[in-house]
Amino acid sequence: MERRPLALVTGASAGIGAAFARDLAGRGYDLVLTARRAERLQALAAELHDRHGTTCTVLPADLEQPDAPGLLAAELDRRGLAVEMLVNNAGYGVPGYLLDPDWPTHARFLRIMVEAPVELAWRLLPGMLERGRGHVVNVASVAGLIPGSAGHTLYAAAKAFLIRFSQSLALEYRGRGVHTCAVCPGFTWSEFHDVNGSRPIMDKLPGWMWLQADRVAREGVDAVLRGKVVQVSGVQYKAIHLLTKLLPERLLLRMTARRSAQFRVQGR
Repeated sequence: MERRPLALVTGASAGIGAAFARDLAGRGYDLVLTARRAERLQALAAELHDRHGTTCTVLPADLEQPDAPGLLAAELDRRGLAVEMLVNNAGYGVPGYLLDPDWPTHARFLRIMVEAPVELAWRLLPGMLERGRGHVVNVASVAGLIPGSAGHTLYAAAKAFLIRFSQSLALEYRGRGVHTCAVCPGFTWSEFHDVNGSRPIMDKLPGWMWLQADRVAREGVDAVLRGKVVQVSGVQYKAIHLLTKLLPERLLLRMTARRSAQFRVQGR
């Protein structure tokens, strides 16, 4: 019997992460599911096993902790699990201006949004290169492709980092069988805005701006499998991305300031 490929999905307990897990299970992947909420992961694992016969390994972890990526990689080695696709999805947003939260809040955010994806790639890439095949998906955002806005100060910056990081990895290792893609959705239906307290404000956005998580995941997996480096989900967000390339930066910043003021969690 042919061995099924194995994918590791971080932040798999809900939203885009769970959508990636469901999509990959439907394509014949076995899965390693990680997030903080073990009960959610167990429920998803049972669903995917019943629906697709997927073997799911549940490894709860808090990627805000500095040692979490190393411990996760060590457990994979201990169990003899060879990851062929890494989906770096875990993340959230911190509302407010830079000086509103305390520094430990920012430090935890940067660990999960920047340090953890890089370290997991660093730890899992050697095995992919040894086998001569592999894929890395970094779930970024359209926010990383357009001018940053006031409030959620580090979010766009972190996503822009993931995009540039993905481009570098793609250039470094695609000749050795490992492909990397930054998936850049816009506003997507998930628990993201419930967690950071912005749901009442986000509900004011027009319906056409929202994407479905399953579509983001499907297009993201399709993109990395065909070797695409940056995948922007949704025709509306492709148009916005194109617009940012055509308009002068000063005008873009004015437009961003006007628009973001309507959708800021903390009124300033």
